[in-house]
Amino acid sequence: MSTGSVEVVYRGIFQKTLAKNICRGIVFAAKTQGRIGLAFGRYSDSPERNGIPAKQFAVVSDTEEELEEYLSRYEPDNNDVTICADDTLCKGVESWAWYGLQPINKLLKPNGTLLVTSMRLADGLIRDIHRKGAPYELGVVKGTASFSGLWVYKDDHTDVRLLGALAKVAPEVVSLDAVLEGIDDSVKQASARKAYDMVEPVPVAVDQGNDEVPYEFDLPGYTTMEECLVIRGMEKQHDVPGWDGGYVPVRNPTFKKYTTRTMRPVINFETCTKCTICWLQCPDTCFDVTPDGHYDANMEACCGCGVCEAVCPVDQCITMVNEEAFTDNASQWEMWTNDKENYSEWLAAKISAQPARSHGFHHIGQYAEEIAHESS
Repeated sequence: MSTGSVEVVYRGIFQKTLAKNICRGIVFAAKTQGRIGLAFGRYSDSPERNGIPAKQFAVVSDTEEELEEYLSRYEPDNNDVTICADDTLCKGVESWAWYGLQPINKLLKPNGTLLVTSMRLADGLIRDIHRKGAPYELGVVKGTASFSGLWVYKDDHTDVRLLGALAKVAPEVVSLDAVLEGIDDSVKQASARKAYDMVEPVPVAVDQGNDEVPYEFDLPGYTTMEECLVIRGMEKQHDVPGWDGGYVPVRNPTFKKYTTRTMRPVINFETCTKCTICWLQCPDTCFDVTPDGHYDANMEACCGCGVCEAVCPVDQCITMVNEEAFTDNASQWEMWTNDKENYSEWLAAKISAQPARSHGFHHIGQYAEEIAHESS
């Protein structure tokens, strides 16, 4: 055996406990096999914000020396398995502390396995995932996103199911027997076994996946680096051709917030009263004032927090819809302006046919209500 590593990419705060339990479970399982391991977080303390992509890692080795050698690298780029705890992260991730959009499979080694918790089929997920430039495998663990977070732990067996699936796709990291030995509940053991039996990874070829090129940049060398920390000033407003009378704030050209969201707002411009409340209350300044006085949510700046839906005084003028239903970040206002009839049909279809989804943090008592609904 040699050193093996697993990264868990999860929604900050909401899935923190889930990710920690998975990585600790890996280390405990490895220990039963006489191996040594370490679980640790990445951006999992104060920089972690609701819904922002964050990471936990688990590394296991045969000896302490091998483990120390592996951990001496700042960022492992050859993980045996990447676990994606929320399938909307398959579109790419960007934390408050990373450098632009990062493909979900970026740190996965060639021929490694990407494990995703999802109700979607592999083909649909592959269309969202950026091409890696090397073959790998994709395994789907059937289930909705589990919001087992910092303050509330929703014990729905997602952690043990992912551990069971991990043993199937990467037995060199942990075996099924070792995983089961680390679980002290017979029902959870059954869940882990079931996931082990059911997960069937599919090969993903080099030419499969989203062909979008993620943002890249060159770090300054010592001859071009300026003294101290330099933060360039930005203009207040961006001039957009044809938007005379509107207002579009200048935004960072490289830092995009859209990868943080699980849901996005869709807007019924026909019922909008132009009251300005969404524009005023949006914590990320993602609304643009259009030339006709409406408010268009910029989908590259929107993090999907749902504040606009909550404060809008017009019933169903703003509706949060599962991110899975969308393939681009196009302007809804421009779509509506160009063809109001088709936009109305598009809007109705998105709202009525959207896959079930929860923000994960909507109100106190939500988890109890969900459990009661699922039990009825």
